[in-house]
Amino acid sequence: MGISFNHVTHLYPGVKRKEYTLALEDVSLDINEKNEFIAIVGKTGSGKSTLIQHMNALKLPTKGTVSIFDNVITPKKRKNPKLKNVRKRVGFVFQFPEYQLFEETVLKDIMFAPINFGMKKEEAEQKALEIAKLLGISHLLKKSPCNLSGGQMRKVAIAGILSYDPDILLLDEPTRGLDPKGQVEIMELFYKIHKETGKTIILITHDMDLVYQYATRVIVLNDTKITYDGDKVKLFLDGIYKDNNLTKPEVLKLIDYLNNKFHYNIDYNTFTLDDLLSKLKEVA
Repeated sequence: MGISFNHVTHLYPGVKRKEYTLALEDVSLDINEKNEFIAIVGKTGSGKSTLIQHMNALKLPTKGTVSIFDNVITPKKRKNPKLKNVRKRVGFVFQFPEYQLFEETVLKDIMFAPINFGMKKEEAEQKALEIAKLLGISHLLKKSPCNLSGGQMRKVAIAGILSYDPDILLLDEPTRGLDPKGQVEIMELFYKIHKETGKTIILITHDMDLVYQYATRVIVLNDTKITYDGDKVKLFLDGIYKDNNLTKPEVLKLIDYLNNKFHYNIDYNTFTLDDLLSKLKEVA
């Protein structure tokens, strides 16, 4: 097992003494080390970011425990020497990760994390070169991160995470602020990593089209609690999404229209517009 939550509650302290804000309530779930592509969804303020910040011990539970690769995180382990190893195994790509770029060159920025985790400089440089090639940014290595476009900055920041080869990747709205082409490039990159390496990827997003195209499992949070954990088709086919303030993916709206208007029988196991076009050709 990669990550396991056992009755986790998280409270944020308020301004006044004994005041608090409930962010997570009695959350229990298990996430496999390999071969999961999980989407975490829910309305703003439901607890999504707090949940994934527990997955590499950036936040510690107020109650309950989180086990991360056999490292048990409790409310009392705020100086746990094993946390560095936990964060090496579970990489976190924050919202707007490009804001974290600070080195003189792209190469140095990509090398920073692996060196910080104990990798020798020569090995870190070789790893940075490999990741840069994978992301198509080798031509940027000598440039300052400050002189790059938004999409290039996003790739450099992601390269910095991939350079130390974490077992699990946490993505907090990785496509936010990117143009449509950039969104496709980023998601296809993570999907390729998932398929080729078997790494578990955990994605926070408000985009139900991304959820329906890529996720193999969907976790829904509603007012600090997990209200659904399971198959994406069932989530939308059974109308569960409505009770959780979610929208239906565009491809499913089209399927509903075509089925109702032309009496087709296109099923919900149709995850992209390309899939839909293929099925329409079969019908025709």
